[in-house]
Amino acid sequence: MPGSVYSEIKELVSKEDPGKLWLLTLLNGKEAGEKALYSDGRIVKTFKTVGFFETMPEKLPDMNRTGCYETGGRLFYAEMLGRPERLVICGAGHVSIPIIKLGKLIGCHTTCIDDREEYADNARQAGADRVLCGSFEEVLSGLEGSSDTYYIVVTRMHRYDTECIKAIAGKKHAYIGLMGSRRRTAVVKDKLLESGVSGELVSSIHTPIGIDIGSETPEEIAVSIIAEIIKLKNRFKKNTGFSEEMLERLMALEGSKKAVLATIVKRTGSAPRDVGSKMLIEADGSLMDTIGGGCTEAFVIEHAGEMLKGEAPEFSLHSLSLADEWYVESETVCGGTIEVFLETV
Repeated sequence: MPGSVYSEIKELVSKEDPGKLWLLTLLNGKEAGEKALYSDGRIVKTFKTVGFFETMPEKLPDMNRTGCYETGGRLFYAEMLGRPERLVICGAGHVSIPIIKLGKLIGCHTTCIDDREEYADNARQAGADRVLCGSFEEVLSGLEGSSDTYYIVVTRMHRYDTECIKAIAGKKHAYIGLMGSRRRTAVVKDKLLESGVSGELVSSIHTPIGIDIGSETPEEIAVSIIAEIIKLKNRFKKNTGFSEEMLERLMALEGSKKAVLATIVKRTGSAPRDVGSKMLIEADGSLMDTIGGGCTEAFVIEHAGEMLKGEAPEFSLHSLSLADEWYVESETVCGGTIEVFLETV
């Protein structure tokens, strides 16, 4: 396969706002496993010199979500790609540290800003992907916004809160959350309106920040904030299973034929994982991520082992019913069906 599909994906989704980008994978026929990148109504790159996507017999159907589609009598899987959500945390105080840790735990890229070097060091030790030390206004002015960036304003003073939100106001964003008492946040909102920030933006600020779970400790407050972000981001779920760690590993393995990538391409009824969920099975037995566990996953791991030994084709599509007798014995019945595509990396 000329070029590296996973390197290309990593480069494209690392752009500030990559737009609507799809990875297409052919699921059946002699070209099964062939991939192409699709955007704005056209194939932008294929990864085979002369293959199905190069010589498609007809226009691709309209795609509005990750899933399986047909064209020219052939079945393909279209996955909407996107980068991980980005958290920009303004302030590196006692609440920010658990926010950073929880943000990383759910797969977000985290940036923390503070104007005090010692607090910036705390953010680095907490595992933030990027820590920027300097004036809030200056640092934020140098950052690009995007439709997948969540701004969390948890500074030590209301004047810094105001400074941050004024700098964020003109940027694309998915969320602005402001921590503070009702009195403090009311003062900040008044200051923003006086400075010319639109009433529409001011009213969209999430304050009190987070879901109301009666939080008291910094850790509990962080849980409520991350819960609110999860709720919002999952309204616009892209169903992509490519975490940064998965992409890095796929790039390292590509062409080695030492691993199998399993992807849920279709789901009907009740199943533990959604379309787009992935699992990487390596020749040494190591696994990354999951497609739901139980007998379904056990079957996939066993078949992947056969593929890696050359005892099964390099690409295969499997329909697995979670209500079959084989699964009933495990007492983990969900009652649905999943279709899993396995491909040798």
